[in-house]
Amino acid sequence: MSLSFDVEPDAPPYLNTLRGVDKGLPRLLDLLDELRVRATFFFDAKVAEERERLVKEVVDRGHELGSHGYGHVRLDRVSREEALSLIDRSLRTLRRFSEVVSFRAPNLKLPWPLLKDLVTLGVEVDSSVASYKPPFVRQPFCYGGLLRVPVSVTSSVLRVPRSHELLRLTLRSNYIVLFAHPWEFVKLRHWRPDIWLWTGPGLYLKLKNIVKAYVERGYDVITIREARGLVIRCGDGKA
Repeated sequence: MSLSFDVEPDAPPYLNTLRGVDKGLPRLLDLLDELRVRATFFFDAKVAEERERLVKEVVDRGHELGSHGYGHVRLDRVSREEALSLIDRSLRTLRRFSEVVSFRAPNLKLPWPLLKDLVTLGVEVDSSVASYKPPFVRQPFCYGGLLRVPVSVTSSVLRVPRSHELLRLTLRSNYIVLFAHPWEFVKLRHWRPDIWLWTGPGLYLKLKNIVKAYVERGYDVITIREARGLVIRCGDGKA
């Protein structure tokens, strides 16, 4: 299984604060140290420019650094040229801190034509697809020389009461990708219930229970980049 976190402003586009980054992210790093597992942090590169110290801490603690675009701009709502410029800018920014070969588009919205552009820009793994959305792919697959790693469940599933038991009952895949946002680990105030419902400090304990439950079932915890080891090779759309 893989743990991944989209490091972005608080609940975009509804808020533009960074409480999750400033308060949630450091505590997540401490929790991962306690669990002795590594994760992939997909950084909005604009956030990375504003919080360089935290980017360096993520890398120094042995976690994978991935790209989550620039400015959390949805790539399906801009031209291909602008989308390509944003991806390129994000990669150039983040590669100042570490090698970056993994990408996840904001809102998991990545137009198909951009897949070839990702390969051109040196991206090897894309996690902008979800098992709970069409075409409902559950395992990593190759497309056009790119390994695509689907997210297993929406992040809000991790928040529900007794989430670790729910996931154990419903997720039976050989490879599971969980994702969340640092802002979900702090309590935000907003009129939308999906922003604040079951969020806050208690989510750290839920995540801890989830990881322990899967490790007890024999799962290894790997980074998104390490998912490349699950296939022989990616090239010409074949594994």
